[in-house]
Amino acid sequence: MLKRLTSYDDLVSMRKSGEKKFNQDKVKVSICMTGCRALGAEEVYDEFRKQVKKQKLTDKVEVIETGCQGLCARAPVMTINPPGAFSHRRIFYGRVTTDIVPDIISSTALKGEVINKLCYAEAGKKIPYLKDIPFYSKQKKIVLRNCGIIDPKNVEHYIARKGYEAFAMALLNVDPNYVINEITRSGLRGRGGAGFPTGLKWEFCRKAKSDTKYVICNADEGDPGAFMDRAVLEGDPHAVIEGMLIAAHTIGSEKGFIYVRAEYPIAVAHLKNAIAQARELNLLGNNILGTEFNFDLEIKMGAGAFVCGEETALIASIEGKRGMPRPRPPFPANSGLWNKPTNINNVETLANIPVVLSNGSEWYKQLGTKNGTGTKIFALAGKVKNTGLVEVPMGTTLREIIFDIGGGIPGRREFKAAQMGGPSGGCVPAEHLDLPIDYETVKEVGAIMGSGGLIVMDSDTSMVDISKYFMDFVQDESCGKCVPCRVGTKKMLDILTRITEGNGCRSDIEDLKEMAYVTKTASLCGLGQTAPNPVLSTIRYFMNEYEDLLKTGS
Repeated sequence: MLKRLTSYDDLVSMRKSGEKKFNQDKVKVSICMTGCRALGAEEVYDEFRKQVKKQKLTDKVEVIETGCQGLCARAPVMTINPPGAFSHRRIFYGRVTTDIVPDIISSTALKGEVINKLCYAEAGKKIPYLKDIPFYSKQKKIVLRNCGIIDPKNVEHYIARKGYEAFAMALLNVDPNYVINEITRSGLRGRGGAGFPTGLKWEFCRKAKSDTKYVICNADEGDPGAFMDRAVLEGDPHAVIEGMLIAAHTIGSEKGFIYVRAEYPIAVAHLKNAIAQARELNLLGNNILGTEFNFDLEIKMGAGAFVCGEETALIASIEGKRGMPRPRPPFPANSGLWNKPTNINNVETLANIPVVLSNGSEWYKQLGTKNGTGTKIFALAGKVKNTGLVEVPMGTTLREIIFDIGGGIPGRREFKAAQMGGPSGGCVPAEHLDLPIDYETVKEVGAIMGSGGLIVMDSDTSMVDISKYFMDFVQDESCGKCVPCRVGTKKMLDILTRITEGNGCRSDIEDLKEMAYVTKTASLCGLGQTAPNPVLSTIRYFMNEYEDLLKTGS
């Protein structure tokens, strides 16, 4: 039973109590219990709990289930934190199995001895401490600050790490205009793909005249290979709720929705639990923290339509209609959900908000570049050794992400390209490996930032096949409302299919370019406007592969 919070002092008191519990003199065994479940993490967790109880070690060892710890290539993963040495002697183990659990407890948890075969290895060297592993040491965790550390189902863990204090400050101590100014000055841009300035979006919605306004979290993450939003919702759901609370109070909203994919059962379960806890604490509902501010949340589950990542299609889906985009203007900030002013941000954007307010806009601006402040999360997938979740400052190069953090390309193959921005992104070749990644630089080379999918391809990959694969995806996911997207993506897919089957002709390349131009410039929403990117970028950088396939054509 959680104590109802009626003031800021209550929140601080709970934080201090939580800090004492969270930092108590115990060895912490933290096990990823989200994505790692697919490879046996649940069984490992159960075995740890069983052994700790059996050996009567509950006063010495605490077993914590966490969200994603990042290095998915070594799943199931875990960390062991000696008492009082949380940061500098945090031991990382990967590919843990149930049979070795007793050894981990007796050797590492109780004696501090490292089991080498479980450690991360690089160039034949075993690296036991998380801080020394390149995958982790070269990252900057802002949005993922709690993922892999706290139990996402325990709100006391979140509050122990100063959770909800940024919201309490925004609610009790500052004017909403101050919040908007801080967000604007920070340079935070939307992390869902378009990169629109967050502070400006909030300002538009705040100024809109209406007695009813809505806040929506866009958690409809549909890019193949992308799992950034899922990891945040699974590993730190209260950070997203806090961001929504700050947004709601700032724009004057009493109702919010989290639109999440039904294919994310763990994320949905953790969100439901977090919302229930926030209500119990009086952080959601009526008279929040003893004030006149009222706000509550509802989860809406999407059925897997990629187009519902577009904000107006998402709004239509919440309204119970078919998920199809609307012409803009009017923009949602003025006429959105049920024609009321609506503020929509994605998961990563909202999770940034408490950090910006807690640390200040000047602090945040020191991270990243002029055109892209802060950090960006990437789902690193494909032909790279260290697949997983990566958070780096904007301006970090592809080379640093793929080779320094990702560990490079497995086997003896070479890097060929990286698909950035999901199925509507572009393929960035080796010549741009030293490109500092931000919104503008990525666009210049024919890709988009997107939500953060980053799929690495090696020298064995056919770029024409990749182009066809992504075109097949966007053509299938097109809602069909507008002709340029509905017909254009189908025509481009037909041409690409013909080329890959060896039946292409020389005129196909010009036809592809023309169809891409029409689709890009005339489509109603972002899906159609960006759908040709894989085609155009592969033609731009890998024309020789198209020519090889056309040699037999006329």
